[in-house]
Amino acid sequence: MARRGELPENAKVLVAGAGRSGIGACRLLADNGIEATLYDGNVNLDREKLLSQFESGKAPKLLLGDLAPETAKEYDICVISPGIPMDSPVALTLNGAGVPVWSEIELAYELSAGRLAAITGTNGKTTTTALVGEMLANEYEKTFVVGNIGTAYTGEASRMTEDCATVVEVSSFQLETIIHFHPQVSAILNITPDHLNRHKTMENYIACKENVTLNQTAEDTCVLNYEDEVLREFGKTLVCKVVWFSSARELDEGLFLRGDEIMLREKDTETDILSVKELNIVGRHNYENAMAACGVALAMGVSLEHVRQALKSFQAVEHRIEFVIERDGVVYYNDSKGTNPDAAIKGIEAMSRPTWLIGGGYDKKSDYREWLTACIGRIRCLVLIGATADAIEKEARELGITQIYRAGDLKTAVDYCKEHAAAGEAVLLSPACASWDQFESYEQRGRMFKDFARQA
Repeated sequence: MARRGELPENAKVLVAGAGRSGIGACRLLADNGIEATLYDGNVNLDREKLLSQFESGKAPKLLLGDLAPETAKEYDICVISPGIPMDSPVALTLNGAGVPVWSEIELAYELSAGRLAAITGTNGKTTTTALVGEMLANEYEKTFVVGNIGTAYTGEASRMTEDCATVVEVSSFQLETIIHFHPQVSAILNITPDHLNRHKTMENYIACKENVTLNQTAEDTCVLNYEDEVLREFGKTLVCKVVWFSSARELDEGLFLRGDEIMLREKDTETDILSVKELNIVGRHNYENAMAACGVALAMGVSLEHVRQALKSFQAVEHRIEFVIERDGVVYYNDSKGTNPDAAIKGIEAMSRPTWLIGGGYDKKSDYREWLTACIGRIRCLVLIGATADAIEKEARELGITQIYRAGDLKTAVDYCKEHAAAGEAVLLSPACASWDQFESYEQRGRMFKDFARQA
């Protein structure tokens, strides 16, 4: 098994959180012969059901309920699930007991091998990660696309060898507790307010995103968005090579748009990569994602030919401005991954028709004014669902948006749009909110929207 040297074979590891992340971490530890205890604060979890998810002889010990300080001290390391905040009682107990806390990506990195690219940012991570994955697959015989994109990093780590290439989509939650995690190539696509209910301040949120470069050296590369003021300043502090991209200006060095052409300028050399008209993804934000992916892939050793090939063949990621169906002249788009206002701005800006916009959901304490301002002149009606409907309606009316319908739930919203939208218009699910008030995930929300849109 691969091992990077920071986790002793005789280590006693506590895995906090019995969800998908925790199960994956325990399986990886078992594959490497390391003793693990799976902990969860919920005493009512079904022990038998939990243990049934493991192969015979590879099940961890179980610990449910409160975590006593004296119990915490028995462990050398805790691998904490990204859904557990660092100010939660269990995290504070571990900190008080002096137990190092690792994220799941820290564990997966430790027990894997090969070249690694890590992509983060507030928006565009999934599209960029998937696109880099296709570019790597054109170059490397063995590639892995893991992380928040849907396949757990811990679930694939045991299969990674020195000759493989991996791209991982990483969130601020995962980057909160990294220690040795070291990608050869990193990318931060943008930073706008998100998850402030977890991180409390923008400064904390920004610091977590910037952690992706924590262990990078002069031999490594970081791809950054020149049009993000926070990242422009951050780039000046890095010891690794910085590759910039911009959709707004030509750069002395880096990737940029010249009309419809994606250009790469390196010292005195200019390369025309391709026209955005050859892409199957729409919107300026997606051109930025494409440029970022080019920067990452080229730094990972992918040839320009293989980069172009992936750009031309790549299709939109599910739930990100995804075409669903056209019926009676009305086009339906699923942008369920628009889980914050900045992402949802990209969704509405990509629409070329008058749009019936379905928004609202779980309250992450976001500010909706900029998103709603972007909707002015673009939307026929704002159709609201979820816990944030009151707050969004109040702000919308203050901005002069009066065409508002309170649907309450997603099916009612889609049915209302079907009844009222006219040929030549669009229906867009782009909620600007997380899904957790009415759905298990944004994926479930998006698939339900597609089902409702396709129903006669």
